[in-house]
Amino acid sequence: MTTDIAPVTAASGTTARKGRLSRRADITVRVLQILLALFFAIPSASPKLVGHWSAAEAFDRIGWGDWLMYTVGALELAGAVALVIPLLAGVSATALIGLMIGAFVTQLTVFDGQNALTPVLFAAPLAVIAWTRRDRTTELLARVRRRV
Repeated sequence: MTTDIAPVTAASGTTARKGRLSRRADITVRVLQILLALFFAIPSASPKLVGHWSAAEAFDRIGWGDWLMYTVGALELAGAVALVIPLLAGVSATALIGLMIGAFVTQLTVFDGQNALTPVLFAAPLAVIAWTRRDRTTELLARVRRRV
């Protein structure tokens, strides 16, 4: 009979399950998920959803109207909520990376690259979340396939 628990290593003092994060790594990723969720919900989505002048001015400069501002705000808020739901965290991180790619391209083309590094800085930890929560994403896809 084989077990999927690796022996305790002297260097780390922790046990690791095959294909799973250590407890410390899991907690670190969860904290990262919460911090990013707070960022996307409060200082990022909120100004867009309430039509704050700063967000409205930026989206006017893009030239696609207020509908884009409200849509991006709603997507950011939905992504923030989904980041803290274990089954949806990986999918949410992946979707938010898509938004960050759009923000990066917009920063380069519309705003002359002034803050182009900002979306990249947020995409990096989102990629870590998407990668570490990929087992949950696979589980979600399996559930969806069973229903279809």
